Amino acid sequence: MEHLPVEVIGNILSRLGAARDIVIASATCRKWQEAWRNHLHTLTFNSNDWSLYHEFSRSRLEILITQTIFQINGLQCLTIILDDVDEFSAAPVIAWLMYTRETLRQLHYNVRTTPNINILEKCGRQKLEVLALSHNTITGVEPSYQKFPCLLSLSLSYVSVSDLDLSLLLTACPKVEVLTLVSLDIVMSDQQAPMVLSSNSLKDIYVEAISVDKFILEADSLEKLHLKDCTLDVFELVGKGMLRFLKIDDVSVIHLDIGESAENLEVVDVSNFTIMWAKFHHMISRSSKLRKLRLWGVVFDDEDEVVDIETISSCFPLLRHLSLSYDLREAAIHYGLLGSFVLENVVVLELGWTVISELFSHWVSGLLERCPHLRKLVIHGVVSETKTPEECNMLANFTSCIVRLMRKYLRVEVQFEYE
Repeated sequence: MEHLPVEVIGNILSRLGAARDIVIASATCRKWQEAWRNHLHTLTFNSNDWSLYHEFSRSRLEILITQTIFQINGLQCLTIILDDVDEFSAAPVIAWLMYTRETLRQLHYNVRTTPNINILEKCGRQKLEVLALSHNTITGVEPSYQKFPCLLSLSLSYVSVSDLDLSLLLTACPKVEVLTLVSLDIVMSDQQAPMVLSSNSLKDIYVEAISVDKFILEADSLEKLHLKDCTLDVFELVGKGMLRFLKIDDVSVIHLDIGESAENLEVVDVSNFTIMWAKFHHMISRSSKLRKLRLWGVVFDDEDEVVDIETISSCFPLLRHLSLSYDLREAAIHYGLLGSFVLENVVVLELGWTVISELFSHWVSGLLERCPHLRKLVIHGVVSETKTPEECNMLANFTSCIVRLMRKYLRVEVQFEYE
């Protein structure tokens, strides 16, 4: 170990990440102390790493962090996630940011300050590539001054911000590719106007637990869109058809429109969502490159609607992974499996139920017949803690049916997943 260059030791210490572990390791010898001071590039203060953080007072934590940061030259990645601290004083936080701003590439920060400080002002016009802010307030964004020329990833969680400031912040990040928005307190400057976010560089957006009436996303380069636990009247994506991944999970939306962005879709994953099948299918029907389709726990807006698997077969010839779970009715079996279609390229089939019935067995059988190259079948089910004799008998009959059925498909791996 004594022959290791100080640069290599610095990389080793940086991989430790946790501040306490780094300080202990750096006490090994003078060489390690030099590596800590001059070649450490990653430092993390996280209450999950050391339980004693919970017992320190705010002032003691401020002193501890200040003493540690000010002994390091050239810090590139700083993480401060201390859940038990209600708020830090503004002065030491400003000192940390001003000391590290010229070399910092990543900042992960989730502690409030009193009074509130403008972190964007302290970090703007520098080399920051990743910025993750939590439990802060963003006000008065000035794109001409608070520009982030190198920022590639922006994450905002539990942040209070107006729709105008959020839009301006995105404008101030001309190279941002990844955007994460979680549980934002969004103040609308005009209740009648939509929230509009626009970016030419954005490739990946994740939006969770956000409620606005109308959300318009203008992103020509967007490849991945994930909406979760959101309440929206209208969501519109305006792009140039680069979208490859679409995931919608437990979202309430009246009007969903991805415009011309469906042609290159490869993955569509929809769960816990109410859909009008005809309208939804029309939206993705041009996705001839689709390889994975997941409709899980979906509810049809019209009780008479069914998923037309024959149409799926004709529209998505490259489909390899099909996952379906919704309220099965006799019509779903009869109309959903009409025709002599074949899911030629499907190799993984996932099927699920919430209430088991004889229909489910027939549905499994019908779909297996139409997947000649299937390699894996996964059956998901819900089993309650208490079951009536009738339910136990139904489950037993279903199990026997699947055993008999799979004797015809020995090449297929079968997996059961019960909740």
